Amino acid sequence: MAKITIPFVDLAGQFRNLEGELTQAFIDTGRSGIYIMGDRLESFEDKAAKYCGVDHAIGVGHGSDALFLILKALDIGPGDEIITATNSFIASAWVIAATGATPVLVDVAEDFNIEPTLIEDAITAQTKAVIPVHLTGRPARMNEINCIAQRNELYVIEDAAQAIGARYHGSRVGSLGLAAGFSLHPLKNLGVYGDGGLITTNDNKLASKIRTLRNHGLRNRDECEVWGFNSRLDSMQAAFAEIKLGHLDIWNERCREIAALYRADLGKVVEVPFDKEWEECVYHNFVIRTEKRDELMTYLLEHGVDTRIHYPIPIHLQDAARDLGYKMGNFPKAEKYAKTMVSLPIYPDLRDDQVTYITQLVNSFFNVLGEK
Repeated sequence: MAKITIPFVDLAGQFRNLEGELTQAFIDTGRSGIYIMGDRLESFEDKAAKYCGVDHAIGVGHGSDALFLILKALDIGPGDEIITATNSFIASAWVIAATGATPVLVDVAEDFNIEPTLIEDAITAQTKAVIPVHLTGRPARMNEINCIAQRNELYVIEDAAQAIGARYHGSRVGSLGLAAGFSLHPLKNLGVYGDGGLITTNDNKLASKIRTLRNHGLRNRDECEVWGFNSRLDSMQAAFAEIKLGHLDIWNERCREIAALYRADLGKVVEVPFDKEWEECVYHNFVIRTEKRDELMTYLLEHGVDTRIHYPIPIHLQDAARDLGYKMGNFPKAEKYAKTMVSLPIYPDLRDDQVTYITQLVNSFFNVLGEK
């Protein structure tokens, strides 16, 4: 088998495929003279709202701000507690801490998403909200989570940073709670050329407050209604995002095709993810699990295949989380997964022959192990 090089992502390749559309958008926006807010942003927001099946989509500076501004608009702050999963990217927790509230962490299920049966045990009189994370582009078990939240009068805020386009019981993520935050980071399924974020909601009052908060708290150019923030998706990035939104379903479907190829060829040697009948995952990451994770990653890299770990250190074991009082052993599933999971390359421009090369390498690695 001849060695070939396969990067974990190929953002430049995607750009080349869209270069004509993106260049024209750059020229049109540049010539408009409107670079902050304006028609370009509103056009993208309208299309994003329709895509997610909600009344409001609000462009903001990045995915972390999307969650942070939702929390601020709900007046969450010191003395409050917010429940979320311990195995996400650190932003899922720091946005809670940034409001002055306390992150309360919960272990996860085999799908890497928060385990709903553990949420109720974590609820106290100070709990105000739950932030389920649709990790790897796979929807969390929102029906169970919403039932728990309703019984306990809690807000449900989706961290949908990795999951735009995913469906749960036929509905898009972003429409499954009170509000949702998306990331438009370049690595995401819908990524721009810098930082960007999006908030979705059906709540008119909440949407109005978020729009005010993202723009300094201004009522108009000269009057400040509340102390706000500066977090606006700029016109150029909104134009790029609108173009990419038109391709998103095709890209997501291609990732699902790649996932199916991985499953078919690797299911006998590693643990692979499977969609449940009620979900449609968009596979921001394709995560396999094996006790030989580190050795497999080294073997693949030696043969030209780049891989990643999402994420090697759970939030409760990060230095930043020391004051939360957690320790090793508190969340055994998340800790186990952090030591055994590895993300394989998955993006729309990955060819079938490249996928075959990767699966042959993985199988070859375990065949060699079996012969020793």
